[in-house]
Amino acid sequence: MRRDSKLSSILHVLLHMANSKRALTSEELASFLQTNPVLVRRTLAGLRERGYVGSEKGHGGGWVLTADLRNLTLYDIYVSVGSPAVFAMGNRTEQPECLVEKVVNQSLTTAFDEAEALLVCRFSDVTLADLSERFDAQYDQHGEYQHAHVPKAD
Repeated sequence: MRRDSKLSSILHVLLHMANSKRALTSEELASFLQTNPVLVRRTLAGLRERGYVGSEKGHGGGWVLTADLRNLTLYDIYVSVGSPAVFAMGNRTEQPECLVEKVVNQSLTTAFDEAEALLVCRFSDVTLADLSERFDAQYDQHGEYQHAHVPKAD
């Protein structure tokens, strides 16, 4: 089963934006993810509606962060991308007739719900500033930026 990587992808893009000295085009952002610029524009349009990013048209235009990274959490972005399912696991059937399977479903559903609630709650504790600081520390340690054509912001 393929995992939903939308949250990871948009966080990747947002950190590139945070570490750029200029607006980045959809094409540039899509190249970081090896995806189609239309998918990037569609996702960023939803973030623009929430005031997290903005877009500038014309020469030198592109996407920029408009939110303070200290106030933007993983939970905010998780909700913005549609609150994708956290787990790929699930019950074999949702409406079983077998009593054994009903008991299995009840136990698994409770465990999945509790684990998901903990994870989603943790998303509220992590800001994009936290991620950016971790990137800065690793950049300082390794001295290289994976996508050198986008200069790291000072």
